[in-house]
Amino acid sequence: MEPAVALIPDFNNAEMRISNGNANGVENVRHRVDEIFQKVDKLEQKVNEVEQFYSNKSKKQSSGSKSSSGGKDGNKERHVPSIKKQQQDASRREAAAAKRMQELMRQFGTILRQITQHKWAWPFMQPVDVKGLGLHDYYEIIEKPMDFSTIKNQMEAKDGTGYKHVREICADVRLVFDNAMKYNDEGSDVHIMAKTLIEKFEEKWQQQLLPKVIEEEKRREEEEAEAQVDIQLAQDAAFAKMARDISTELYEVDTHLEELRELVVQKCRKMSTEEKRSLGTALTKLTPEDLSKALEIVAQNNPGFQLLADQVDLDIDAQSESTLWKLKFFVKAALDVQAKSMTSTGGNNNNSNKNSNATTTTTTNNKRKKKISDDHIARTAKKNGKKGSS
Repeated sequence: MEPAVALIPDFNNAEMRISNGNANGVENVRHRVDEIFQKVDKLEQKVNEVEQFYSNKSKKQSSGSKSSSGGKDGNKERHVPSIKKQQQDASRREAAAAKRMQELMRQFGTILRQITQHKWAWPFMQPVDVKGLGLHDYYEIIEKPMDFSTIKNQMEAKDGTGYKHVREICADVRLVFDNAMKYNDEGSDVHIMAKTLIEKFEEKWQQQLLPKVIEEEKRREEEEAEAQVDIQLAQDAAFAKMARDISTELYEVDTHLEELRELVVQKCRKMSTEEKRSLGTALTKLTPEDLSKALEIVAQNNPGFQLLADQVDLDIDAQSESTLWKLKFFVKAALDVQAKSMTSTGGNNNNSNKNSNATTTTTTNNKRKKKISDDHIARTAKKNGKKGSS
């Protein structure tokens, strides 16, 4: 998208054309131009945000799997919840999931009690007494010591430092036995006791609780995926609304610019005969495309102007002051662009030809002729001269 600033014309030179005694009008023009620039700056920021969002979205879609793209049609029919509703739903989901996880951990506690009540569980109930037993190399072999009393304390913690997932407890129970088998020789009593208990634990875990844990994890994954879809749809709706708002604001900026143009034109002094003659000459230098635009400016304020006729005679002197100044602003801007284009390409403007009557016939893309004539200017000047002599 082109910068919105390009919509704003250069009104700096317009101040020089405003009649003397209109200082308040000049200040008003400046103030309104400043307001428009500020609004355009904000619009550009919004446009950049929208472009960035859709650019990122396009990249995600192109890198996504085919399976994920299959659900797009279903999402079109999906109700888009508000951001506030999504936040409320997320809180409810988290609370419900935490409650279900607490139940799974309670059931895990039942399995853990069964293991700790076994006659061979006593070596693992408390932290290893490294000093008392003279196990000087224990911490060199065991990176993370673990025992059932530590597990129990963490399961009962109320300060937020406890287990969040039942798999975390399961991992620590395994660590208790893994440490024992790692430090003690394979044929030792502690090694055999640990191996026996971990086998019993794995059997109970896999048969009684693991299926429920897998089901809960699958449910959570589906809920998260559904929430992500809702978030994406909400973002799509939000940025689509932002794009519509930008379009509306751009229309308002364009309306304000048009009002400002009218204000500048209304406060401009009356154009002299010489300036009209120069304008007529300048019109003949326009490209066919710019000439068509210039004639459209004339038609806007002149309902009787035959813009679509095969040949168009433009009487400069018959135009209103507002039309003349609009033409002058447009022609100056068009010729400046044309000159810059010629300079950049290193070419010479050999396309403009003047005849003795200051009349030029330009062929447009659809082969329709439009003739700009300032004969009326000459006649008007002659009339003015007669009036002055009489």
